[in-house]
Order: sequence, then C-alpha cells, then structure tokens
Amino acid sequence: MIPADYVEISDPDFIVELMYAGLNHNMTGRAVYQEIGLGNHAYIHQDMWQVLQKAIPWLRANNLKMKIFDAARPIIAHQKLLEIIPIKGYFAAAPEKSQHCHGTAIDVCLCRADGTELTYPTLVDAYSPKLAQEVQQGQTDNLQTYLQQARHDYMDSKDPTAISNRQELKALMENIGLNSIPHEWWHYNLPHGLDYPLFEY
Repeated sequence: MIPADYVEISDPDFIVELMYAGLNHNMTGRAVYQEIGLGNHAYIHQDMWQVLQKAIPWLRANNLKMKIFDAARPIIAHQKLLEIIPIKGYFAAAPEKSQHCHGTAIDVCLCRADGTELTYPTLVDAYSPKLAQEVQQGQTDNLQTYLQQARHDYMDSKDPTAISNRQELKALMENIGLNSIPHEWWHYNLPHGLDYPLFEY
C-alpha cells in the first residue's frame, strides 16, 4: 500500500523510467519493482514533491525534461537489491540508511523533450551492459574502477559537455533545495530525509 503522504510523479515535465522496474538499464538484471508489484510507478514523499516542482519553470524555459530512474524504494525492494549486488557502498547497507527508502531521494538526469538523455560522464547507476553482466556474475573490479567517473569531483573527461551537464544538473537541484552526494552525480535527496518514516509496501 502506498502511504497517504506520498505522491506519484506523473507530471508531463518528468519522464518515469524506473531502472529496477524493467530489464533495460538495470545493473541487477532483475525487474525487482515488478517482482514486488510496484511496477514503473515513481512515488516520493509529498515534501520531496513540493521541492522537486520548483525545477519545472527551469525545465520549461530550457525545453528540457527530467528523467526519473529511481524514487521511493520499498524496504523489501532494497533488501532484494542488496542480495543481488552485495557490493559495499553500491547500495546503502540497510534500508533505514537509504533516503530512497524514506521517499526522500531520486535518481535523475536531464533529457530533451523527446526523451533523449543529455551526455554525462556515466549513465545513471554507472550502467553499461558489459559491467552489468560482470556484476551479475560476481565480478566487480571493473565496476569499482568505473564508479570513480560517477563522482562529482571527476573532471578527467574527453567530453567537456558531459562535465558541464553534470554541473548544470547539480546547480539546478541544489538551487531548488535538494542535496547531492559525492559519489553519484544522479542522486539528489531532501535535507534530513532520513528523519522520515520508512516506505513499507
């Protein structure tokens, strides 16, 4: 059951393509959100939605949309993800330590009006088909190395546009009142988001 104080993101300024709801762009190779019955529905706490809406005027002014790859994550889904990819630091060590599990975090990128994603130093979740296959086979060395490019302080890129897009997204999200984390350019959360109740579904 979805908590009464949660909102489903269905605004036309946002494109919902939850990576753990399908098999495309999914490091785990498991449609975990489908397995638990959540499907491709992006929910967030209403306080998070109040902040996120502040990005809409900027998106419209720049003829861009925001693609949502992850939002509120039920406890049971987080536990499954930890079992599938038990890499320290890839997912929060426990649901209570993940802002996704409190409905106060989103994983996003900016895209054009037709849904084409802008270029970034990595894809969201540092996804690549090759790395996903390796991880699912228990091989993590290449992923650990590649994750350095997902950091906000990563600058050694042959594509300066990718760095510029990352910085532009960060500026937008922080200007509306969300926090970033150092090691995932796509992740933004509500300040004090861990103080909110866990998402039990």
